[in-house]
Amino acid sequence: MEFETLELTVNGRVAVLSLNRPPMNPLNKKLFSELYEILEELENNDDIGAIIITGKGERAFAAGADISEMKELDAAGIARMNRISRKAFEKLENIGKPVIAAINGLALGGGCELALCCDFRICSENAKIALPEINLAIIPGGGGTQRLQRLIGQARAKELLYFGDMIKAQEAQAYGLVSKVVPLESLMDTALEWAAKLAEKPAVALKMMKTALHTGADTDLNNALTIETVCFGITFETEDRKEGMASFFEKRKPVYVGR
Repeated sequence: MEFETLELTVNGRVAVLSLNRPPMNPLNKKLFSELYEILEELENNDDIGAIIITGKGERAFAAGADISEMKELDAAGIARMNRISRKAFEKLENIGKPVIAAINGLALGGGCELALCCDFRICSENAKIALPEINLAIIPGGGGTQRLQRLIGQARAKELLYFGDMIKAQEAQAYGLVSKVVPLESLMDTALEWAAKLAEKPAVALKMMKTALHTGADTDLNNALTIETVCFGITFETEDRKEGMASFFEKRKPVYVGR
């Protein structure tokens, strides 16, 4: 697959998507459209078990939306752009495979919002994160006000959103915004290690786990437990469930087939 704004490489069962607009990797309509397209392909590829998203270069994961594209838009124009970005972000958030954001530098505005759609965020020590939209007299439009508070709590989210200041990787980890901070030279090795482990998990069970977590988070406990029960039941219909339990009793490593 050839794309203008994204670069795809495959390492075993791990797909690595690199935002390919260095040095700052700004997000534009073309990138959002290509991101949705490539995620559709990866979702239906049984040879891919996990996905990593990172930025080309060492300066930025993604330093926000492309202001040169946005600055002349009116409310109707930005609404059209937002429909494209929302479609891509929702596909990323809900794809039935684990996704890791390997944040290799600045993750600002839309770049932070993109990372928030991923299951895990691993940062290099030089990374800085911010939602600085308030300083442009706008607010986040790619889910930042909603996903951030669900992840780190409303009080911390208000602090980041209202002030719009950048925080360093270690502070982001303390907030619960990122899972791990590593030296820049170790970032991709760490992300690949995590992704490779995840790619070997039973695919249907992992998808059902993600479905139960995401869907249940947006409903009351009683309905969330019902969602969990349904997802639990689906896993019992799989070949991998039988293999997992058989390997447990036979004291051997399971061999999962993704069905």
